[in-house]
Amino acid sequence: MAKKIKVLHTEWSDGWGGQEIRIINEMIAVRQQGVEVCLACRDHAQIKQKAIQNNIEVFILPFRGNFDFSTMFSLKKIIEENNIDIVNTHSGKDTWVGGFAAKLAKVKFIRTRHLSNMINPSRLNFINELADFIFTTGESVKENMIKYNRIKPERILSVPTGIDGNIFNPKKYNKKQERDKLGLKDDEIAIGIVAVLRSFKRHDLFIEAAEILSKKYNNLKFFIVGDGPKKKEMETLVCTKKLQNRVIFLGHINEPSKILCALDIFALTSDSKEGVPQSIIQALLMNKKVLATDAGSTKDLYKNSNFLIAKKGSLSAIVNGLDELINDNSQTEKNSRDYINKNFSQSVMVEKIINVYRNMVLK
Repeated sequence: MAKKIKVLHTEWSDGWGGQEIRIINEMIAVRQQGVEVCLACRDHAQIKQKAIQNNIEVFILPFRGNFDFSTMFSLKKIIEENNIDIVNTHSGKDTWVGGFAAKLAKVKFIRTRHLSNMINPSRLNFINELADFIFTTGESVKENMIKYNRIKPERILSVPTGIDGNIFNPKKYNKKQERDKLGLKDDEIAIGIVAVLRSFKRHDLFIEAAEILSKKYNNLKFFIVGDGPKKKEMETLVCTKKLQNRVIFLGHINEPSKILCALDIFALTSDSKEGVPQSIIQALLMNKKVLATDAGSTKDLYKNSNFLIAKKGSLSAIVNGLDELINDNSQTEKNSRDYINKNFSQSVMVEKIINVYRNMVLK
């Protein structure tokens, strides 16, 4: 890359889940290809510490609302003083503030849309139309924005979150050792969900399914990996149903590949908002049997029956799907790993992103 492109990412969110993980990993990956990156976020945002840990420069701003003019002009100053070429926004509030700041500073404005829920089509909700380019994390999100939000097809591209297949490689791990860490017996079947405990992930359905299936099978263990605002509520639900010996909360795990190695079945029970879920990509790379609901752009990962898809919000569909996988003794790989690596790897994601950068800045 002849000219070094400089990209400022903005993020209003305080949390730490798939969206924030995607942002950090994307920044690190494009930096390895010669792009300079920095981040603007709120002081108490969890992404701030992750950025600092990875030697990414961070600018602290309040992002108080869509029309926080103080933050807007502070961003404009940061853009001009640091010779930023592109501002890439991520959440709603920082998209309004960051988008206007980019326009005022006369630099390129990219908006990344991570969630799959519909964006208000009102003409007053015009900020996405101002973007020079839009990344989505799934095809359904892209198509909806073209259809309902007046986005021109040539200015939008689906770029699912790329996963490092070298990390999520079952050959790198010892399944027995990882199962021993979880106290699993040889005859026990481990079923897990890896997701931030938010309402749309529907951990309640995962727990309801655990209750039903535990009455049919006495060798099942269910693992909930992640943290979030719904954790206390879900712990209470497990206690109410007296499932403490069946459903285990592991909290946030820094190396999900090891947990996935120990599992026999992976489930994702979301009812909305998913782009292309990172956790399903990871599970398929680890050659796990997978049940996922048809939320968002999950179907983008579906190829040659490589996993089961259940109707979102349907407990019976989730239970029936898991029951089928419990009794499925067939080869779980189904060529899925090769397909996922070729289409949803980190290198594929980075190539798409940098091509857009070059077309925007270098031409």
